[in-house]
Amino acid sequence: MFKGGFIQNLPKIYGLYTGGFLVFILMMAIAEQAGVTAKTIGILFVAFTVAIYALIGYLSRTVQVDAYYLAGRQVPTVFNGMATAADWMSGASFVALAGGVYFGGYSYMAFLVGWTGGYVLVSTLLAPYLRKFGCYTVPDFIGTRYGGNAVRFCAVLVLVLASFTYVTAQINATGTIAARALGIPFEAGVWVGLVSILLCSMLGGMRAVTWTQVAQYIVLIVAYLIPVFWISNKIGGGVFPHLMLGDEVQRITELEGQFGLVKNSAADVKAAGVPGGLKSIAVAHAGVGAGGMAVWKYISLAICMMVGTASLPHILMRYFTTPSVKSARKSVAWSLFFIFLLYSSAPMLATLSKISLIDPNLPTGIIGKSIADVQSIEWVKQWSAQKQVFIADFNGDGILQLNEWFMRTGVVVLATPEVAGLPYVISGLVAAGGMAAAMSTADGLVLAISNALSHDVYYNMIDPKADVRKRLIVARVLLIVVGAAGAYIASMRITSILGAVAWAFDFAMSGLFFPLVLGVWWKRATRQGAIAGILAGILSGWAYLLYVYPKFSIAIWGVAHEPWLGIDHLRFGMIGAPICLVTMVVVSLMTKEPDAATQKMVDDTRVPTGKAILGKQH
Repeated sequence: MFKGGFIQNLPKIYGLYTGGFLVFILMMAIAEQAGVTAKTIGILFVAFTVAIYALIGYLSRTVQVDAYYLAGRQVPTVFNGMATAADWMSGASFVALAGGVYFGGYSYMAFLVGWTGGYVLVSTLLAPYLRKFGCYTVPDFIGTRYGGNAVRFCAVLVLVLASFTYVTAQINATGTIAARALGIPFEAGVWVGLVSILLCSMLGGMRAVTWTQVAQYIVLIVAYLIPVFWISNKIGGGVFPHLMLGDEVQRITELEGQFGLVKNSAADVKAAGVPGGLKSIAVAHAGVGAGGMAVWKYISLAICMMVGTASLPHILMRYFTTPSVKSARKSVAWSLFFIFLLYSSAPMLATLSKISLIDPNLPTGIIGKSIADVQSIEWVKQWSAQKQVFIADFNGDGILQLNEWFMRTGVVVLATPEVAGLPYVISGLVAAGGMAAAMSTADGLVLAISNALSHDVYYNMIDPKADVRKRLIVARVLLIVVGAAGAYIASMRITSILGAVAWAFDFAMSGLFFPLVLGVWWKRATRQGAIAGILAGILSGWAYLLYVYPKFSIAIWGVAHEPWLGIDHLRFGMIGAPICLVTMVVVSLMTKEPDAATQKMVDDTRVPTGKAILGKQH
């Protein structure tokens, strides 16, 4: 059946895997009909999928440096596109994006626009050229291009800050999912998520993460699309709901007018004892802000997400694994296609979920119903026990109003199958998909951090003579340490999943985008300019975040500061990146230009053909 090597048989292998997963879903559906409890089904879904990922991780174990860091640079374009899509479609994409649209309306589409547009920058400005360079990590490129360990270390600092912020959001998502599926507290769920992440990545590094991410993409896309099509067909939205989105949005607009959109005061919410992070619907689903400031806030958020996308080390690393420059460019196109399958469905899922919840003509609608009756609904009881939903009877009439129902943004997608009255097997499937999305991104992020620390700090700065065995031991120990630290921070819930992701993009945008782009496209950029630009960008961005984010500004200054020109904590990259650019250009022009060898290296980097600038082992 299988002739040739592993790479040649990838279509057959993952075809069998997909078929086996679909059979497992069918078996779980039969088990539900036979009386198996929802809790058991949830546990089986999570346990089965995580076990498969762990098996792939074990089978992909390696003691070769090139395989550990770059999967041997032999990942075919289509499969690298799937792995990149899984790496990209994090807990924020799977769990939080639809939730953002659900509560914040279509203004949250700025995330989607920016994230998608970022791949245009990746394709045109960076991915092919970084692949031609032949580096192991993003700091590896910066350190070699500009010369010296000082600039390399600065890049490592930004990478760790951005990636660590991002990974806490993913572990937060795994904790939320594990808590619901396994019936355990959130604080315990984050550690279950961490163990799952480490099982996939610790032994095989990038090789293990790559083949695990392909498997995870299959799970997450199946888990995301099935509820969309099922719910749409159930409530009369048609077999292909994307074509009916306009009609469904109009339906929500009518319902919002019927119930009225009332914004809760902070004092009333606090007095009712609503747990932190829970929201009620107070913004029109199809509403867009009026005036120039609203447009600016939309555009600025999209810019931050776009530029941040092109700066994220764990995404750029994915294009280091392809066999050639040409395949790296093709891989970006495949990544966009696989990402599109989910992103085109996220607004639809948010819309269908809201209709299922608030339409009184549907048996699933809860708004306008007796609070006592709503509280007796099984899924409401379960999510309430997890402190993910909350009911506050502000007017004391015993009837649930639109602004009396509170929900955490991150559970909208996870709860939608139960809200819509689908069989619990679909909820288990969605939980498995959410775990796959969060784990796939967390795998890439933790690996990016540990690889940068082990290769760029330990090997290049501390012990350049370290043998392969010692380098891999250090990388794996760092993997565990970084993951544990991320789980601890995630358990504190400093911000929402989507908020933490936005911060990560802003950090990467502030400190890495222009040093990377100018490193490829401006021969005059110097080591001193890069160091000054990185430090100025990241420090100014960080300072502005501390100034404008209420939790930080109140703790430091005792008062919440107003954003400058609408640039809030989700957009602080708009401060850091311009300062990085100006500083880098000015300092570069004031210092001696790079030597002839460095300038030739930059010229060669932009030539798509020929050997990699760096050797295979470095």
